[in-house]
Amino acid sequence: MSSGFSVFRLDISFVIMCIFYKSTEDSLPEVSSQNYFSTLQPGKASLAYFCQTDSPSTSIFLEQLNEAVSPLQDYGISVAKVNCVKEETSKYCGNEKYLMKAYLFRGNVLLREFPTDSLFDVNAIVAHVLFALLFNEVKYITTPEDLQNIENTLKGKANMIFSYVRAIGTPEHRAVMEAAFVYGTTYQFVLTTEIALLESIGSENIEHAHLYFSHCEPVLDLAQQCKRTRMERPLTTLNIHMFVKTMKAPLLTEVAEDPQQVSTLHLQLGLPLVFIVSQQATYEADRRTAEWVAWRLLGKAGVLLLLRDSLEVSIPQHANVVFRKAAKDVPVEYLVLHDVDSIVSHVENKIYVEQVQEDEDDDVEDLDLDVQDDEVEETVFRDRKRQLPLELTVELTEETFNETVMASDSLVLFYAGWHAVSMAFLQSYVDVAAKLKGTSTMLLTIINCADWSDTCTKQNVTEFPVVKMYKEGENPVSYDGMLDTEALLKFIQLNRISCPVNIASIQEAEEYLSGELYKDLIAYSNVSVLGLFNPAMITAKEYFIEAGNYLKGHAITGIYSEDDVWILSNKYAVTLPALLLARHKEDKIESIPLVGSHAQDIVQIITSALLETFPEITVQNLPSYLRLQKPLLILFSDGIINPQYRKAILTLMEQKYLDSLTPCWLNLKNTPVGKGVLKAYFGPLPTLPVLVLVNLHSDGHVFAFPSDQSITEHSLILWLKKLESGLEHHITTLSAQKWKPPLPAYDFLSMMDAETSQQHPTKKVPECLKEGDVRDSGKGHEDKSAVKKEPTETVRIKHWNRNNWFKETEKSLRHDKEL
Repeated sequence: MSSGFSVFRLDISFVIMCIFYKSTEDSLPEVSSQNYFSTLQPGKASLAYFCQTDSPSTSIFLEQLNEAVSPLQDYGISVAKVNCVKEETSKYCGNEKYLMKAYLFRGNVLLREFPTDSLFDVNAIVAHVLFALLFNEVKYITTPEDLQNIENTLKGKANMIFSYVRAIGTPEHRAVMEAAFVYGTTYQFVLTTEIALLESIGSENIEHAHLYFSHCEPVLDLAQQCKRTRMERPLTTLNIHMFVKTMKAPLLTEVAEDPQQVSTLHLQLGLPLVFIVSQQATYEADRRTAEWVAWRLLGKAGVLLLLRDSLEVSIPQHANVVFRKAAKDVPVEYLVLHDVDSIVSHVENKIYVEQVQEDEDDDVEDLDLDVQDDEVEETVFRDRKRQLPLELTVELTEETFNETVMASDSLVLFYAGWHAVSMAFLQSYVDVAAKLKGTSTMLLTIINCADWSDTCTKQNVTEFPVVKMYKEGENPVSYDGMLDTEALLKFIQLNRISCPVNIASIQEAEEYLSGELYKDLIAYSNVSVLGLFNPAMITAKEYFIEAGNYLKGHAITGIYSEDDVWILSNKYAVTLPALLLARHKEDKIESIPLVGSHAQDIVQIITSALLETFPEITVQNLPSYLRLQKPLLILFSDGIINPQYRKAILTLMEQKYLDSLTPCWLNLKNTPVGKGVLKAYFGPLPTLPVLVLVNLHSDGHVFAFPSDQSITEHSLILWLKKLESGLEHHITTLSAQKWKPPLPAYDFLSMMDAETSQQHPTKKVPECLKEGDVRDSGKGHEDKSAVKKEPTETVRIKHWNRNNWFKETEKSLRHDKEL
């Protein structure tokens, strides 16, 4: 924590030399090269970039620099730019390579040079400048050993503030540097961008920036570890300042006055207070408890020891904890909590609820009800502040797409940054990447079609989001399942094996049917399908292989076609060609003959076999059962269903009484949305369990099984016969209208065309390339298997291609974005 820089802190000049740009703002001073060097003074710092010619690529940089003037002036740093003339002799004006860098001086001594690409916005400018000038106050480390060595050096001397940021130049990095500017002479600041270092100290949610306060000053024994307190709130300058203030406050304070009248630093910072009620007989034990609570809640709440015996006001005799919110005029809570964990849990829950309420209030202020008319859009809007760990995936560009997907087995998510469903699914995609981290050879990648429309067009991507799997020597396989984590994970895992798998022997076939051959995949598919064929059944085998390829990623299929196939045929009493369906949960094998079955017939047979006989309905699997186009017989329960009810329904299914229906059940604990469904059917929530029949595909009528009757085989048969005879009255009728957003969608393309025509009335827009022309012009991996059609998204992509005249101006912006 050197103070070597402190003498210069209050009088620093910051001068920028850049390519000539005629600014309309007066806040960024412009000087000549000669005047600039003549004004440099010993001990003063400046950053310079020399300007010669006008260039669009530097206009963005200058705009950001202009925004940086005010915050830098707050730290005593002035900002200027230096214009070069043709006869200028300075080396910074004469060579083009010098014009792409900014130079940090102290007096006439060069301290650091920065590529202008690294100063990509106002946060990066402030962060880089302070980081360079505070090199003694902020130590950068890369290993856990570095962190431990610094802590050992500080023990008994000073405390430390350790920060992890995702990259240099981010807003979080700026916040840490600004804090170091203020507190650098009091605390040792340590910075890292290494995730492994953060993981080594047991941190969770490593995708976010972290800040820890290490309490090393009280530690006198080198063998003892410094306690660390993590800042829970996001890394902003204000939050760090508040956090440091709480670290400086006393750990525990004793009071003997009305809790409603107590005033502390924590209340001033908007943090709640926790009073541990004590009395003379238990004072020592109460104080130890209060200290434990104070350490657990450090930085989140103030903890005080309230001496009951000295109080002038009375508090309830049973209360041992008093909780007071930071808000004014809110009455205190008197609680009975018996251990440290329950106290901490109660306080953290209160803090969490208040934080969520604050965030929702902030969101409501920005929420435009005319725009947020879709539930997916609303979800994306609500989660817009959530930072996804995109480092778990590889972001592709036009230049890297082909070389990446051809170098390894790759999964590619094609999405658009403006598309709500894309952004919602991106969260699930990243969750899959996290689950597969370190366990899969499949490379998970993403490409934003809003930036790289030509690449997406070549891959026949005409809607968003789309997921495709690329393997060497195979056509890309498109994912068509649910847009959620578990369904996509199943697709990836089942694609690890061929579909169908060639079984080589009777022994291997038995292992396949028992689930031993691919036991790690049973969790993703409960049914294994084995096709049995005589070697001479060429056409039947081709149909089965075609069906297996179609079901790739959705089912486990295998084929056995050796001369001794008759052994399996005799064992399972089936005539060839045939299917064997191994249901692993039920530990049974079914046989189905395939005589005269074509590929589509086999697909239908296997798809139906994958459905459970009496399934638990969830949001994810409901579409699969709705495709059967049968009325749903749903048993709603608040937990596991009664075995007697299950037995009655399964018995009727075996006796073919329920063939025209889809029997199923719904657990409200696993699928809470079921409560809303029941309210739509009944109004007030009925007593559970309740059995209903829902005819979604014809008249929309909903019938309820009599609540005063027990669900037995006999009572169910009588009730179903009454339904067939029209003797039962429905309880409600579901609307047949389509589910649409409450407001019409905006025609953004028309808005863009109108705005473009106004801004560029004489600009001739080149015609877009035909899709085939674009595809033929590319090289590398192209997906030519998709059906060529022209939905709305294709029009959007082609519209982007028409606007190629924007690309030269956007090239530098895209470069900055990649950095």
